[in-house]
Amino acid sequence: MSILSSIGRLATEFSAARARYQTERAIHALPIELQKDIGWPEAADAKTGVRLGVGSWAGAK
Repeated sequence: MSILSSIGRLATEFSAARARYQTERAIHALPIELQKDIGWPEAADAKTGVRLGVGSWAGAK
């Protein structure tokens, strides 16, 4: 594996993680009722303040 392919793979993983993060932020900006309607799993935990994120970008698959 060359260094360029390694860098490309890391860039792809970072880009996917950034897209997941932006999507999560957009969903969290919705009212809790809409989050429940779309089945967002964290909507039930919003009242307790518990937040289960998607994990670290390096290795969360």
